[in-house]
Amino acid sequence: MEIFKQILHKIKEYDTIIIHRHMRPDPDALGSQVGLKKLLQVNFPEKKIKTAGKTEPTLAWLAKMDNVSDDDYKNALVIVCDTANTARIDDERYSKGDFLIKIDHHPNDDIYGDIAWVDTSSSSASELIALFALENHLKLDDYSAKLLYAGIVGDTGRFLYPATTARTMAIASKLREYPFNFAALARKMDSFSYQIAKLQGYVYDHLEVDENGAARVILTQELLKANQLTDADTSAIVSAPGRIDSVELWGIFVEQENGNYRVRLRSKFIPINEVAKKHDGGGHPLASGANAYSTEEIEKIYQELKELAKRH
Repeated sequence: MEIFKQILHKIKEYDTIIIHRHMRPDPDALGSQVGLKKLLQVNFPEKKIKTAGKTEPTLAWLAKMDNVSDDDYKNALVIVCDTANTARIDDERYSKGDFLIKIDHHPNDDIYGDIAWVDTSSSSASELIALFALENHLKLDDYSAKLLYAGIVGDTGRFLYPATTARTMAIASKLREYPFNFAALARKMDSFSYQIAKLQGYVYDHLEVDENGAARVILTQELLKANQLTDADTSAIVSAPGRIDSVELWGIFVEQENGNYRVRLRSKFIPINEVAKKHDGGGHPLASGANAYSTEEIEKIYQELKELAKRH
């Protein structure tokens, strides 16, 4: 593909490359960001390559961020992975580089970058980075393969989500050929703390479900603090309502310290990203994020979800 050649040409052109991803990263954000860093280090050891953003404590076992100075951005190539819109890019200095490349699999509602490779048919940004490596015959090492595999597993829900394609499985198979500790990675990604287990129980006990399968649960700051949990910890229970056969689409409303609510929207088959866009958010048709700035807006979002479920 021509886009592969363009991106590789720019990578070869620059001595310094800084890689960003979205705030509050998930395994795909880290997998694509740090997986790309390790891939480029293996193939271009003479280059200075760094990852920008905050280290996510709950995923520090997978990857940590580098210290990036303002001077590093001078005459640097900046690549942003897995981030649909500029407002969500972790570290606003992404615009300080000499050239900007966007690599993403979300709907391209916010068009940015001197080069933008956006493939919404891809399961994950990690799948795109792996495809880029394979198509350009670049070398992968065990760690880069592990990171990209983890990113694919994370964004496909262990290959259960509709975005999982034959290409996804083929690329995952190629990555699995590298001798990283697959069993340890799988156990780590599938395990959670006792506090999160209790939170999952709370979700099932307090989940509100209407007659058409629209569901919601509200997680307050009081609840999180009582169980010594953070907003990031709640990502582990987002898929829990979907395991109930009568639930079709759902919202997880997580109160933030400022009193606003982070909204995680998920669906089995009915697109919910248009609802997210109405509430300062966006994302995939079946997995989106939004924001609620009052309890009234929570009610409005849930009403919109119920109407969606009823129509379908």
